Amino acid sequence: MENNLFVGKVRYHFDTLPSTNDFLVELLAKSKPPEGTTVWADNQTAGRGQYGSRWYSAPGQNLLVSVLLYPTWLKASNQWPLSEALAVAIRDAVADLTQLPARIKWPNDVYLGERKTAGLLLQCALNGAHVQHAIAGIGLNVNQTQFPPEAPNATSMALACGQPFKRPAVLERLLWSLEQRYLQLRQGQTERIRRDYRNHLLGLGQRRRFARPDGNTFDGIPQDVLPDGRLIVQTDQGSAAFDVKELTWLFAT
Repeated sequence: MENNLFVGKVRYHFDTLPSTNDFLVELLAKSKPPEGTTVWADNQTAGRGQYGSRWYSAPGQNLLVSVLLYPTWLKASNQWPLSEALAVAIRDAVADLTQLPARIKWPNDVYLGERKTAGLLLQCALNGAHVQHAIAGIGLNVNQTQFPPEAPNATSMALACGQPFKRPAVLERLLWSLEQRYLQLRQGQTERIRRDYRNHLLGLGQRRRFARPDGNTFDGIPQDVLPDGRLIVQTDQGSAAFDVKELTWLFAT
């Protein structure tokens, strides 16, 4: 077991929950759990991805985890560094466990090759001009080998490596990575995290296909990510910065 200072020291494990994130929200409504409180479930009946999308996970095969953090030093207008740090942490864990070149697909998914193996749903509550607390919900595909048609671009660590993994060991490595990167962020090492995020960004400098909210598609080359999290894409009409709600990254299925 990794020797964490606080992430995962208080831990709740369930066979089934509607949502690990929602469990922590309900816990916060009743008390103030210690930082690093972790909830994981073998199955979720109402798991969510970003922007209301559903997260598909076969019961007992993957990791469905939520971690409570108190990054109260972060300004409400500058939450992106936390998302960046957590994405790098998940990538670190996947790369170390699989010994494969895991990449971050903007804004915070983790890919093995051209397929998604992990996603992050970050929920922040504000107190005035600062973040009051953050709940990091992570779905990591560990041993699932078949995915529904609704998730055509998904893969798992087991599929990528040709062998199953012990989920408790994967969880320990993930929690250790999350704590290390969170501590770096708390210590003000934002430039280091930003550099590591950029170094592992999927498709950087490569021509890719995107879609706008109206369904129109276009080709562009991701060039960088701004400090506020917007993706800079070079198009035939010039460079433009896109928010996560303004752009969908398309993959061949």
